[in-house]
Amino acid sequence: MAAHSIAIQLASLTFMVPLGIGQAAAVRVGRALGRRDREAIRRAGWTALGLATAFMAAMSLIMVVAPSLLISAFLNTKDRDNAAVVGRASSFLMLAASFQIADGAQTVGAGMLRGLHDARMPMFFALTGYWAIGLPLGASLAFPMGMGGIGIWFGLATGLATVAALMIRRWHDREALGLLWPGP
Repeated sequence: MAAHSIAIQLASLTFMVPLGIGQAAAVRVGRALGRRDREAIRRAGWTALGLATAFMAAMSLIMVVAPSLLISAFLNTKDRDNAAVVGRASSFLMLAASFQIADGAQTVGAGMLRGLHDARMPMFFALTGYWAIGLPLGASLAFPMGMGGIGIWFGLATGLATVAALMIRRWHDREALGLLWPGP
């Protein structure tokens, strides 16, 4: 539990930046939608996604390159009594690093689509990715397959990647789907 707590707190901390970028994207896309400015809609969305992706890639790199430094904010990594927690937390951080970009992309994607007044399909994407794919996969890997916490984290990563791909695909197809000019 200690290792999981350390890794999830670090992943949650990095998530706050794309969450804020996603909120800004919703506002910028929504304002451009109100002006009926296709180019500003495009620019606002892709810029937000690019910023979040760059930030999360940097955070992923730090998690891979310096896990002990990050873990040391929570406990003494030099103490032998903490070796098991440090080892497990390092493993969890490697998995967290693997889903940083997807985590940022899914939250910014939701903001971009929210700016287009599109909230229903993102809800279904989340249900599909997290509840129909991520949770069953993580539980299957963790318990019947014996992977424990690593299996749970792998399921989480898969769910996030699924939702991110669906959100970005919907954003990419926004004009073909008729999302630009809702209402009469």
